[in-house]
Amino acid sequence: MRGDSVFPQLELLLPLVSKPIQYVGGELGAVVKPWESATVRWVLSYPDAYEVGLPNQGVQILYEVLNEREDTLAERTYAVWPDLEKLMREHDVPQFTVDSHRAVGDFDLFGLSFATELGYTNMLTELSLARIPLLAADRDDSHPIVVAGGHAAFNPEPIADFIDAAVLGDGEEAVLEITDIVAAWKAEGSPGGRDELLLRLAKTESVYVPRFYDVDYLPDGRIQRVVPNRAGVPFRVHKRTTMDLDAWPYPKKPLVPLAETVHERFAVEIFRGCTRGCRFCQAGMITRPVRERSITTVGQMVKEGLEFSGFDEVGLLSLSSADHSEIGDICKGLADQYDGTNVSLSLPSTRVDAFNIDLAQELSRNGRRTGLTFAPEGGSERIRKVINKMVTEEDLIRTVVTAYSNGWRQVKLYFMCGLPTETDEDVLQIARLAHEVIKSGRQATGSKDIRCTVSIGGFVPKPHTPFQWAAMERPEVIDGRLRALKQEINSDRSLGRAIGFRYHDGEPSLIEGLLARGDRRVGAVIRKVWEDGGRFDGWTEHFSYRRWVDACAEVLPGFGVDLDWFTTREREQAEVLPWDHLDSGLDKDWLWQDWQDALTEYEQDDCRWTPCFDCGVCPSMDTNIQIGPTGRKLLPLTPVNTGLRVPTGA
Repeated sequence: MRGDSVFPQLELLLPLVSKPIQYVGGELGAVVKPWESATVRWVLSYPDAYEVGLPNQGVQILYEVLNEREDTLAERTYAVWPDLEKLMREHDVPQFTVDSHRAVGDFDLFGLSFATELGYTNMLTELSLARIPLLAADRDDSHPIVVAGGHAAFNPEPIADFIDAAVLGDGEEAVLEITDIVAAWKAEGSPGGRDELLLRLAKTESVYVPRFYDVDYLPDGRIQRVVPNRAGVPFRVHKRTTMDLDAWPYPKKPLVPLAETVHERFAVEIFRGCTRGCRFCQAGMITRPVRERSITTVGQMVKEGLEFSGFDEVGLLSLSSADHSEIGDICKGLADQYDGTNVSLSLPSTRVDAFNIDLAQELSRNGRRTGLTFAPEGGSERIRKVINKMVTEEDLIRTVVTAYSNGWRQVKLYFMCGLPTETDEDVLQIARLAHEVIKSGRQATGSKDIRCTVSIGGFVPKPHTPFQWAAMERPEVIDGRLRALKQEINSDRSLGRAIGFRYHDGEPSLIEGLLARGDRRVGAVIRKVWEDGGRFDGWTEHFSYRRWVDACAEVLPGFGVDLDWFTTREREQAEVLPWDHLDSGLDKDWLWQDWQDALTEYEQDDCRWTPCFDCGVCPSMDTNIQIGPTGRKLLPLTPVNTGLRVPTGA
C-alpha cells in the first residue's frame, strides 16, 4: 500500500553497508505523522550524503514549516552511498525517507534543494531508485511532482528535462502556496490530472514549469528566444522573497543527528541577503535585499533551540554575519547569557573589515575559540577591485593580528583562482599576504605558535551576477598558477612551515561552470555521466573529470556546441542567456554595467549605507532593505549557569 514502510526489506541490507546509522532516522526533532492524516505529502531532499544533507538549513526550515500544518506531512530523504545503491537495486528496495522509511515515489511532491550544481547526478540516482521516470515528460498522475529549489534553481535549464517545476528564491511561503494549490486540486477530484496541476502552479508566476516553455536556437548555437507554449503561462517567472524574518523564526526544533555530520551546532540565520556587491557572489546577488532578524528574535531562537537540542555551539549564520547592524550587542548578550557554560559562539562567515576586538573578545569569552575564516578572495589589491571585494592589505593584517592577540592560534584565509583579468602575479601575491600574516602574528604575540591555512577555490561564473558573461580560465592554467603559488609560499621555509595550503584544482570548477551556465542541451550530458557511473560529483574522491569530458564530447557536437563553448567562451551583451526568463529582480543592464566597471577596476559601494544604485531588486520585487538598529537588547535574561537575574541596564 502507498505510504507503507519499506524498513523490513531495508533492515536486512544495513549490516552490509558503511555507516548504516545514517539510514535509520529517529533523530531528535524528526516528525512522523500517520499517512492518512495528511491531504498533501511532501518528501524533501538535499541530494547529498546524510552527513552533508542533514545540517542543511533550508531543508530543515521547510520540513518544520510544512509539518506545522495539520493537513500536510513532510519527510526527508538523502542520497545513498554507492554500496547501498547497489544492494537496493539487487533487492528491489526503493528510495526511502529516513523518517518513516516510506517509498519516495508514494508522495505527492518531491522537493530537491540544490546548493551546488554538482548534485545533479545524485538527483538522477534518487529518481531512479524511487522508480520515478527520469524524464518529466514520461511521468503520469501516479508520480510525485518533482520540484527544484535552492540557489542552483536560479538556472534550472540543465535539469529542465528531469524536473517538473522550480521555485526561485525563499521557500517558506512558496511551499505553503504550492501545498494550498495541490490541496485544492485534490479536493476538486484532481481535474485535468498532472498537466492541470502544473498549469495552476505556473499561473502563480512564481513557479517555473519548464515543459510550458520552448527554446529556439540560432545557427551558431546561441539561444534565439525562450517563449511560453501554453496560454496563461507567464513570459517571466519571479523569485520569492520572504520579508519580516521575525515572523519566520525557524528552525524552532532543529534536527539533532545520530550519525556524525559536517556541522553539529544550532544555526540561526541572523539576516538574509547581502549588498556588499562582490561581483562573483551569486548568493549575494540573488538574495537581495538585506533583511535582518531583530536582536530579540535571535536571542529567543538561540534560547529555545539550545534548550531543545542540547547543542553546545551556536552558529550565527548569514552571508556576512559581522555586518548585522547589532552584531556587537547580539554577541555580547549571548556571551553574557552563556558565560561559564560550555556553549560557544561562532560567526562562520566573517568579513575581514567587519571583525574587531570587541567581537573577538565575545566570541572567545568562555575559552573555546571556534574556527575563524576570513575571505580576502583575491591576492592583489588590483584583483580585489575587479571583484569589488573592498578589503585592503592593512584591513587583513589588522584583523588577523586582532584574532591572534585574543588567543586564536590558527586562522583560515580563503582566496579564489581563475578570476576575470587575473594574472600569474595576482595569484603569487597570495603568498606574500600569507607571509605577512604570519610575521605580523608572531610580532604581535611574541610567539612562533602562529598558523594560517590558505584555502583556494576555483572561480565559477554564475547566473544573475556581473560575471555571468565572463570566460572561465582553462584548468591547466589554474593548476599551473597553484603550483607556482605553493612554491612561493614555501620559498621562505621559516614562514612556509606555518602556512597550510589547500586547494581545489581547476577541473571540478570547469564542470561546475558547465552546469551553472548551461542550457537544456546540457541535460543530455548529465544523464550520460550518470549512466556511466557518475555519483557524488561534489566529492573529490568520486568526481571524474574524464567522465564529464567524454560525455560532453559524445553529446554536445550533436547540438553544434562543445564544452569550451559553455565554459571558456565570453558572452556578448546582446546574447540571450539561458536564465533570462527567470527574474531574480536584478536589472540585466545594471549587471552588464557592473561587469564593465569590473574591467576598469571600479569599486561599487554597499547600498545599505549609501544611496540606491538601481540594481532593480527593490522596485521590481516590491521589497525593501530591512535593517536596524532596533535599539533593543537581549536583556533582561537569566544567565544559564547561575540562575541569577541580570538587570537590564537599559
